[in-house]
Amino acid sequence: MSLSRKRKKELKRLKGDANELWRSQQEILDHANHVAREASRQLAAYGREQVVPTVVSTYEHRVQPVVDRGYAASRGIVDTAKHGLDKAVLPAIGGVVGSVLSISDIAKDTRVRSALERLQKATTPAPKKKSTSAGNVIAVGVGVLAAAGVAYAVWQTFRADDELWVADEEPALPNL
Repeated sequence: MSLSRKRKKELKRLKGDANELWRSQQEILDHANHVAREASRQLAAYGREQVVPTVVSTYEHRVQPVVDRGYAASRGIVDTAKHGLDKAVLPAIGGVVGSVLSISDIAKDTRVRSALERLQKATTPAPKKKSTSAGNVIAVGVGVLAAAGVAYAVWQTFRADDELWVADEEPALPNL
C-alpha cells in the first residue's frame, strides 16, 4: 500500500513538528534541572550560613551550660561519697573484721553464733524503692532542650521557604 504525495508531505511535516516539540521539551527539562540544582545549592548555603550557626549557638549557650552544671554537681556528689567511704566506712569495717578474727575462738560458741546471725539479718539493707534521681531529671531536661533546639532550627529553616521558590518573572514559552 503506497501513500499519496499529499499524505507523505503531511507525515513529513508532522514528523518535523514532533521533533521540534521534542527539542523544546528537552530544553525545558534542562532549564528545570538547572533551576533545581541552583535551588539545592542555595538551600545548602542557607543551611551552612543560617541554620548551623543558630543550632550551634543554641547548643553552646543553652544546652551545654546545663549539662556542665549537672556533670559538676554529680561529680561533687561522687567525690563526697568517696571521701566519706574512705574516711569513715572502710576503717570501721576493717576494725570490725579485725575484731571478729581476733576473737574467732569465742565465735565458736553457739550463743555468740546466734547473736551474729541476728546482727547480720538486721544489717542487711532493705531493697531500695525506685525514685527519680538528679541524673534522670538532667537527662530529661537535656532531651527537652535538644528537641526544642531542633524544632527552632527547623522552624527557622522553613519559615521563609515560600519566597525561595517564587520566580521573579515567568519564562516565556516558545511558540509552537
